[in-house]
Amino acid sequence: MTDKIIPVIMAGGKGTRLWPLSRASAPKQFIQFTDDLSLFQKTLERISDSSHYEAPVVITNEDFRFLVAEQARELDIKLSGVLLEPTARNTAPAVAAAAAFVMKKFGDDAIIQVLASDHEIVSGESYQEAIDIAFKTAKADKLVTFGIMPTEPATGYGYIEVGKDLGDGAKAVKRFVEKPDADKAAAMLSAGGFLWNSGIFMFGAAQVLSEMQKYAPAVADAAAASVAKAQNDLDFVRLDAEAFGKATDISIDYAIMEKTANAAVVPSSFSWSDMGSWDAVWKLGKQDTDGNVALGNATVVNTRNSLVMSRTSHLAVQGLDGVAVIASEDAVYVGKLDESQSVGSLVKLLGSTKGTAALTQTHPTSYRPWGGYTSILNGDRFQVKRLFVTPGKKLSLQKHHHRSEHWICVKGTAEVTVGDEIKIVRENESVYIPQGEVHRLANPGKIMLEMIEVQTGSYLGEDDIIRIVDEFGRG
Repeated sequence: MTDKIIPVIMAGGKGTRLWPLSRASAPKQFIQFTDDLSLFQKTLERISDSSHYEAPVVITNEDFRFLVAEQARELDIKLSGVLLEPTARNTAPAVAAAAAFVMKKFGDDAIIQVLASDHEIVSGESYQEAIDIAFKTAKADKLVTFGIMPTEPATGYGYIEVGKDLGDGAKAVKRFVEKPDADKAAAMLSAGGFLWNSGIFMFGAAQVLSEMQKYAPAVADAAAASVAKAQNDLDFVRLDAEAFGKATDISIDYAIMEKTANAAVVPSSFSWSDMGSWDAVWKLGKQDTDGNVALGNATVVNTRNSLVMSRTSHLAVQGLDGVAVIASEDAVYVGKLDESQSVGSLVKLLGSTKGTAALTQTHPTSYRPWGGYTSILNGDRFQVKRLFVTPGKKLSLQKHHHRSEHWICVKGTAEVTVGDEIKIVRENESVYIPQGEVHRLANPGKIMLEMIEVQTGSYLGEDDIIRIVDEFGRG
């Protein structure tokens, strides 16, 4: 039993609307945009006040489990559980599974707050006031959503029409409105009584499951069974694949919020963005006197109202107005800021072409439970990578059939196993791993270990790994 809110963070999305930084394997919730924290980490910070919140529950997918764990560890934030969805089934099954898990852990009276992991929110006094109103309303058996006071006739958000006053600052939901065109959005703002649908919810775990059983029983039954048959794996909870797969692929809005008689909305004035386009990133960035946001390796000259970001080569932009220029390690996007909502259609085009499909799926930087690597250079029979290993972590004891490796330590201290020998490799020292030799890399130090790895051989694919011992349970 608890009298605090249990946060449920949805972190399984693979959206690509912020391409080329965001990819299917590196979605926007785990990326740093305007400062040193990812959107997921900012979400964790907002619910870190232990006087109001229990430790959060995160629901994500297999691919992102170690990203979730590592980014929480960096902030020293404990998690009540990390639920792994075996397949994507939209938000209704995810919420139902999380609610069933929370009831099992915290009791039938638990109140949960469902948060997206990829929103940008300023959590000041108005935010806390909205949370307090929602908590009281949820305790009265209402299913609460947060409606944001609109500041412009945005076409990228759904809307909520406000109904009667419920007291304590909450309103009944009259109806939900799909993302409108520009004329309809302007008309709603002119009429008043409409709010942006934030996709943030608060309700009793038992209450939302009761409503789910009424309006979407297949979802409720599948989610409950997936939790009942779940398996623990290290610090993760694997929802049962067969049971979860029987859930309908449907959003929580369609499943219950648009049907229930108990929907309530808290009109909220805090700053909020779903970070769904480069235009949104520009609006939230620190603009210079010409309205430009320049981040990373970027210089702007005679340019106005533009977003220029580079994680790699230096970008110099001259004589443009209202554009987004975004450079990742392997791709550059250039487009009009006011058309950035359409990046998804560009990504679909790239994904449908064999020569560019990989640019929408994989990112040059990949994360692993021990840290990760960035691909620097690929050639015929060789490739170069930058490895980074978290303090105290180690790679699997492994060998490769088709390649040899050269490791050069550039930061920190490495513990390297080669065959029967274990050696310490310090900065500016190197070690050679012959083809077929059993080896392992570990970071015994207190700072991030960085190595340059040069692979040579007839085949350099990631599947040429024979794991002999792996503390993360990978085959």
